[in-house]
Formats: sequence, structure tokens, C-alpha cells
Amino acid sequence: MKLHAQKLSIGLIVLCLGSLLITAFWIIVGNGLLHSYLVQSEPPSPKNIWPSDLCKGCRELIEKVRELYSKTWKKQEDNYRNFSSQLRSECQGFDRAIITQANTPVGSNIVYSAENTTTRMVTPEIFSTFIKENPFPKKRFDTCAVVGNSGILTNSNCGEMIDSAQHVIRCNLPSLGKGYEKHVGNKTDIVTANPRGLIIKYGPLDGPSRQFVESLHIYGKSLLLLPAFAFGFCTPLCLKAAYGIRDLESPIRPTYFNPDYLRRLSKFWRSRGLHRGILSAGLVMVNIALENCANVHVYGFWPFSIHPFELNAVKNHYFDDETVNWGAHSMPAEFNLLLQLHSQGVLRLHLGNCQPGKLVSSQVQRQMRLGI
Repeated sequence: MKLHAQKLSIGLIVLCLGSLLITAFWIIVGNGLLHSYLVQSEPPSPKNIWPSDLCKGCRELIEKVRELYSKTWKKQEDNYRNFSSQLRSECQGFDRAIITQANTPVGSNIVYSAENTTTRMVTPEIFSTFIKENPFPKKRFDTCAVVGNSGILTNSNCGEMIDSAQHVIRCNLPSLGKGYEKHVGNKTDIVTANPRGLIIKYGPLDGPSRQFVESLHIYGKSLLLLPAFAFGFCTPLCLKAAYGIRDLESPIRPTYFNPDYLRRLSKFWRSRGLHRGILSAGLVMVNIALENCANVHVYGFWPFSIHPFELNAVKNHYFDDETVNWGAHSMPAEFNLLLQLHSQGVLRLHLGNCQPGKLVSSQVQRQMRLGI
């Protein structure tokens, strides 16, 4: 009996010590996650040696950016929910951002988004290139990354963080791989294409399209989102792109922006102060993400030629030295809107270099707040 009691006591001691060790382990892990989350949110330390050849008015604007961006970012759940709800109510991007066979049947009359006097009747041939149904799940994605192509991503070390997002959206067929993955990642769920860029790189796609289609392999099975009904010249080019992808059995899935949604979105932003220019594909994709994602992170959106914190020169694209003609877009004004959403805690705008680590999901954030 005495021996049994001693064994029982030893067992209880081992059990208690094991519980203490497990508790200590989770405290350490939890603190590590919390530290990682806080590090990701810390603002960078800006430099103050301004270049002598700074463009007129740029210093004042960048100083404003630095002031607004200097505070540690924190998501404001009420602001996010209100803004996302307004987008869904006024723009209906969840259902209508992309043309589908469900929302645009044969015989529909499409009015172009940038040329209101241009229309196109949906024929069976055109209808066959539409995606069958809404590609977005009914439940919101937890974390989404919308990735632009600014040279601000050069040496940013943001690749791991971008690829850790549940859904990754990229703009205008960017260059991936080739050593860029450390800074921009590889994962792609949606990628947009600019018709003018396609013409410059591949011509009007009248001949064999193998070179064009093979260049899309780096985007895997992602959605290729084309503005087929923005301007009249876009339609034949985008249809030829879709036919080439189908004929060569590429895994990428060509889809089209819905011009009705683009008009609604343009009206939405005009009522909030964006009176000039056609919305860029980047801003459109940020809005789509805000309707479909609980936590939206934005990378590579910087329309100026100088880094906001390092104050060194920034190229238009991280992958080439070409200068960009924004044409009908009002990029500084669009960026100002993104900055406002960042300061309101609606989305997270990444302008500095990224710390090692992955994005923190909503579930982990809740667990950290509750001390679980």
C-alpha cells in the first residue's frame, strides 16, 4: 500500500512538471508569434539626407507620407467592415467584378467601361471564352496580398511574407523567378494583363501565340484577368489571347473585367474625391481584395522616383529600367487614397523592407489577444 502511494505521488509530480513545461513552451511560442506580428508592423526609421535633385513638390509629398506612415499600424476592424460593406453594396464586386456565363448570357449587350458609346453583343463564340461561374468563394479569404511592380520592392525581402498570404494578386504580368522571388515571391492566384503592354511585347497576336502562352507558365493555374471591354481595340486582342491559351491547353484561366463593375467602382471613388483618370488595374484589384479578404496587404505600390525612407532612386519596375507612361491613370492620387485606407486601419500598405516571417492570420491574432 505504501509502495503504491509512492508511485502515485511520483506520477502526479511528473504530470505536473509536464504540464508546466507544455505551458512554458506555448508561452514562448506565443510570445514569438506576438513579437513577429509586432515586428511586421513597426514603421521604418527614415533617413533625412535629401537628394539635391529632388523633383518639384516631391519632398513635401514624401514628408506627408512619412508622417502618416510613422505610426505603428493596427487594423481597425470597424473601419474595415464599414468600408468593405460599402464596396459590396455600391459596387457588387463579389458577384460582378468578373464577367461569367452566369451574369452575362448570350445576347447581352456589353457597354464598354472607357468608351460609353461602344457596345458589343455577346455571341456564342465570345460567350464560350467566359468563365462559367463566380471564381470567388462565398467565405472571405483570411489574408490576401495585392502586389504591384514598383522598384520599391527591390531588395525588400518581402517574398516570404507575400507567398504566405492565402490569396495573391499580381498586376500586369510581372517578371517572377530570376532571383526576384526573395523580394516578390512566386505564388499567384490572379494576375492582370495590360493590352497595350501585350502589343508592345508580343504584337497584335495575329500569328502563332506559343511565345505568349509559354510566357504565362510562371503564373500556373491562376486567373488571367483581361480588360477585354475597356476600349474597342482591347476586345479582339483579348479574345485572341484567350483562344491561344485554349488551343495550347495552358493551365492559366483567361477571364475578363466586367465593365459594369468598373463603372460602379469609378463612381464610388469619384464620390470620394478621385475625379481624374481611369482607375488603374492595381487600384481595382485592391478593391476586389477588400470585398473578398479579411486582411488585405498591399506591396509594390509607389508612384514616385525616390524611396520614402531610404531616399535613394526607385525604378518604375523592380524587374526592368523602363520608364512608365501612366497615360489616363492618376497614380499619385490613387496612392493617396491607399495611404488614407492604411491610416484608417482598413488595409496594410507595405512601403519599407519586410522582416523575415509570414503574415499573421486572424485566428492567430485573436489567440494572441486572448493569451491562448
